[in-house]
Amino acid sequence: MTRFLAVAAAAAATVALAPAGFAQTARGYYSATPVTAPEKASLVTRSTIWKCGEGVCVASKANARDNIMCELVARELGQLSAFRANGSEFDAEALAKCNTKAR
Repeated sequence: MTRFLAVAAAAAATVALAPAGFAQTARGYYSATPVTAPEKASLVTRSTIWKCGEGVCVASKANARDNIMCELVARELGQLSAFRANGSEFDAEALAKCNTKAR
């Protein structure tokens, strides 16, 4: 029991000391990094809620293809410098196609 408490305390300390951007990226299925920092702390694309902080917006998995989610968030945020879905970064070609929908 004592070991468990020590491990739990160490894990809690690690999470508490991690930068907020890291914590957000770790929780989201999608991660969008706009060229210009977002003005709002949150936004909605269709029925997906995006939370923004430290220049990155994250969201849970939605019922749309990853490229569609990228286009939807680019419409709201403008040009993206990076987009990640399920831990995989969009390559330059996919990101360029996504950015054609940016506002």
